[in-house]
Amino acid sequence: MVLFLLIVLLIYGSVNGYIFWRGQQALSGAGRLIFSLLFLGSVLAFPVGRILNARFHSHLSEGLVSLGSYHLALMLYLFLLIFLRDLVRWLGALVGRSGFKVSWLSVRTPGSFLAIVALSLLVVILGHLNAMNTRVRVLDLTIDKKIPAGSQLRAVLISDIHLGIINRSNRLEKLVDKINRLRPDVVFFAGDIVDEGVSQEEEEKMVGLLRKIDSRLGLYACPGNHEYYGGFDRNISYLEKAGVTVLLDRAVRVDGWFYVIGRKDWAALRSGQKRLSIQEIMDRDGVDRSWPVVVLDHQPLYLNEAAGAGVDLQLSGHTHAGQLFPLDIINRFVYEKNWGYLRKGNTHFYVSSGSGTWGPAVRTGSRSEIILLKISFSGKERPRP
Repeated sequence: MVLFLLIVLLIYGSVNGYIFWRGQQALSGAGRLIFSLLFLGSVLAFPVGRILNARFHSHLSEGLVSLGSYHLALMLYLFLLIFLRDLVRWLGALVGRSGFKVSWLSVRTPGSFLAIVALSLLVVILGHLNAMNTRVRVLDLTIDKKIPAGSQLRAVLISDIHLGIINRSNRLEKLVDKINRLRPDVVFFAGDIVDEGVSQEEEEKMVGLLRKIDSRLGLYACPGNHEYYGGFDRNISYLEKAGVTVLLDRAVRVDGWFYVIGRKDWAALRSGQKRLSIQEIMDRDGVDRSWPVVVLDHQPLYLNEAAGAGVDLQLSGHTHAGQLFPLDIINRFVYEKNWGYLRKGNTHFYVSSGSGTWGPAVRTGSRSEIILLKISFSGKERPRP
């Protein structure tokens, strides 16, 4: 962990140092002073806010974390655009004998630097508006099993809300309203519902809002990696107080409709916990595979395991579909399916891009979403147990 933090700080310091250095070269006088104060203040906001918030919650610490989070997005685009400018200038210098002029890209030209700052700010603002505009995605699925309770199930999938300092109760209130308008029979949470500790007052607001979700078959969740950060037991009790059934490597049958299995996240291994396989959970909890089986597994890894175990539907999140461009391009190479629908044999998979954000409430490489699954059942009807 110490080595990881050192690497993160080295990257953070190097990237910000490069931006600061170019800003100092481009600006002079009062412009350089104003830029230096604003930029260094935003650079320090995130680490200082995190340190203060770890000791006590206050409006100051939460404000610093929020400001610093947006700096992470701004830092990314300032770095990319400045580096792109420098790359073009360097390439231009190589072919300078051909008459290719790049003097306007000089590191000492205030105009080009201020244009980059303005464009980066615009990208972050538009990305924030995009992140706040949660779309509803409708997916029709057919599972080749018949259940006595009915022929269609309206299930809502939501993941990666990251409730905490950035995504607060006002954000959750809008999501709950969208969920209720979809009239779900059941709601599935695919992890990372809670991100970090907040004040007792804010936590109570969030619990109250989650309790307002109207779902006749209940609310079911698996933990994500962020539930393990900042106090796992507190985060799980937080959800359970809100009426969410959190499944930790456990299977339950839902009112004669289907089985739902919630898996521990891979982050559990770091704390010395064991993560059972789907097969082990099914065998231990007596899952009858002739009934529909839904698995909630936060990280979409090793998808063949679910297909091999005879799972009908697996729901995941975690990836955010990259969240920030160009990180979304890298994200596609990390996961077999980083976002959207996939079918392997008779097993359906859906990986959500998430309803919230990690770090800044900014999306430039994906959209926030809530998924309405209209699940139809075919096959021979089963008698009631």
